Amino acid sequence: MKPASFLALKDFELSARKKLPRPVFAYVSGAAEDNLSYTANDDAFSDLDLIPQVLMDVSARTQQTTLLGRTYAAPFGIAPMGLSALSAYRGDIVQAMAARKASIPMVLSGSSLIPMEDVIAAAPGTWFQAYLPGETTRIDALLDRARNAGFHELVVTVDIPVAANRENNVRAGFSTPLRPSLRLALDGLSHPQWLIRTFGRTLLRHGMPHFENSFAERGAPILSSNVLRDFTARDHFNWDHIRHIRQRWKGPLIIKGILHPHDARIAQDVGVDAIIVSNHGGRQLDGAIAPLRILPDIVAATSLPVMIDSGFRRGSHILKAMALGAAFVFVGRPFNYAAALGGEAGVTHAVGLLKAEIDRDMAMLGVCTCSELAPSHVRYRHKT
Repeated sequence: MKPASFLALKDFELSARKKLPRPVFAYVSGAAEDNLSYTANDDAFSDLDLIPQVLMDVSARTQQTTLLGRTYAAPFGIAPMGLSALSAYRGDIVQAMAARKASIPMVLSGSSLIPMEDVIAAAPGTWFQAYLPGETTRIDALLDRARNAGFHELVVTVDIPVAANRENNVRAGFSTPLRPSLRLALDGLSHPQWLIRTFGRTLLRHGMPHFENSFAERGAPILSSNVLRDFTARDHFNWDHIRHIRQRWKGPLIIKGILHPHDARIAQDVGVDAIIVSNHGGRQLDGAIAPLRILPDIVAATSLPVMIDSGFRRGSHILKAMALGAAFVFVGRPFNYAAALGGEAGVTHAVGLLKAEIDRDMAMLGVCTCSELAPSHVRYRHKT
């Protein structure tokens, strides 16, 4: 990969489509059912105009942002993405290391294929995101493991009571675990660079990847003809479990997957430290509202820091969200593609592109700090 040839985050996707086997790319890029929420995320940004102010002396502008007691170099981080080590060699680690060097947060997914202990050893300060069952004994065991590993920030994703209907995965031959088949073998052989440099190197140096962080114990292998991944009891998970987690977890507790103002108020009452407004990048409930459109209602409903993800691709997208009250933004798929194409250097380049856009857009908007952004800087073209 020649980093200079990629001028925007969207550029990484086309090249990643060519490099990755069809099932792997489908998993990363795909959404649920008819892609209504996936498309709605992009439409929400297009429907919101920026209103710049001029002659403001923006020579002293800075992106530095303080969140949950830590100061970051930019107002965005890398969202949790499962199976990142399948699309890039040591994918979770290269994302975490690039984020640490850029002084932004990276959130390790509970569906990752590299043990959490290895990731945080390589990049202290990484956050951990958990998918939890409605079983307190299993919850406690995973929390103890994450705490002992050295994680400080815990993100609990709450919009996955059942697995989504991701028809695109089925059509592309993707499943978890992957099922050995002639089609899967041909997909791998037709992408020799990925087969040798990512999957082959992983097998040679680390053995067959497993779901390492879904629970306290090791999970299913990524490739198996007869083992099933454990999704048990997620539909039992409820606010009482969040209250229990709040009592046990002493660091910042963040709830991800909020789309209703009422839920934001409950989260505050339960004692969480922040929330992430998210429709899971369009990967769960198809037709769920775009987070950007509901963001002002959620900000008005709580005094908690309100973060947001889903569909962010441009610096202007991030500034639009912050103008509507977001405290921070997380970006996912583009960093996965960047890692697949260039490892840590690819992610570093992608982070640099986004930071450069934010800096340029802040100057043209007439603001020196992200905290200066306000609803007066944006206006919807149509009613929401």
